[in-house]
Amino acid sequence: MSKVEDLLTAEEEQEIIQAIVDAEKKTSGEIRVHLESRTKIDLLDRAKEVFHLLKMDNTKEENGVLIYVAVNDKKFAIYGDRGINNAVPEDFWKSTKDIIEAHFKNGRFKEGLIEGITKAGKELEVHFPWHHGDVNELSNEISKN
Repeated sequence: MSKVEDLLTAEEEQEIIQAIVDAEKKTSGEIRVHLESRTKIDLLDRAKEVFHLLKMDNTKEENGVLIYVAVNDKKFAIYGDRGINNAVPEDFWKSTKDIIEAHFKNGRFKEGLIEGITKAGKELEVHFPWHHGDVNELSNEISKN
């Protein structure tokens, strides 16, 4: 895979966006996916930078989750804001990453992202359930660099 645009088809992107919409229907949490070709810095540091650039650190309950993929580097990271990090079990991010990684190793990028989004959404729902009046604070679109 040499280009960010080649990772997913337009139809697969729409399926991922729909998974985000479905996950966020039950939580005040926010989930985003960001794709870029590569990172020149530590993967988690870059995920944190992108998290900030996407203004994910501005959510009311600090419950944003970013799945960051460096396509050409064949690496990804999950970055959660303070609120969700303080609420989830200690091994939650590792277990979520393991699920995504299993799919990615077999070239099933869409499936990996959807399963990761779904798992994060269910955990967000437990700790940050949707309440009447909750608004979608961030775009559900896949961002790319």
